Amino acid sequence: MKRVTFTFLLFLFCTTVGFTQQKTAEQFQKETNEHYADEESSPLLKEDLINYKGLPFYKIDSQYIVVARINRIEKVKPFKMKTTTDRRPEYVVYAVATFDLNGAEHNLNIYKSYGTSNPEYEDYLFLPFTDETSGNETYGGGRFIDLRITEGNEMVIDFNQAYNPYCAYNYKYSCPIPPKENHLNTRIEAGVRYVSKD
Repeated sequence: MKRVTFTFLLFLFCTTVGFTQQKTAEQFQKETNEHYADEESSPLLKEDLINYKGLPFYKIDSQYIVVARINRIEKVKPFKMKTTTDRRPEYVVYAVATFDLNGAEHNLNIYKSYGTSNPEYEDYLFLPFTDETSGNETYGGGRFIDLRITEGNEMVIDFNQAYNPYCAYNYKYSCPIPPKENHLNTRIEAGVRYVSKD
């Protein structure tokens, strides 16, 4: 009886978490589309903004919401991350996230901007990655996920909130290039897709 009750509670918890995250992903899609449609804030070129009807998203899928084990890195050393231009912003590896997805275990580095003085970004974390859809269904230069510092040794990563860097739409922007160690040997069919104009 206890086992049945525990199983039911676990199912209820997972279902609730999935629903909550799905609502968050829906809000992410709504806000992202509003941002891109806004002439004042949109990264789109003017000629692309005229016919803009929304970004192409994968269907929200709860299997791409993972609970990652977080191994924080001590005595971090800053490095200069490559970008699509000569700009080299400084980051540190804040932690290594380990999680199970599509039947395998994966690792991704989570980065933190180094030397920022803006208190608004004090707890901001940056997760750039590429995967087996990159260059085909998604942008070849990889995608990003925004995270925040949390307590404990676990962190929820929602790939439904993966987005393209601005330089995917406008050559005027300088965008970080995901380091090679942040390539996932699996397909991430979640988040923003990419349709080339060529």
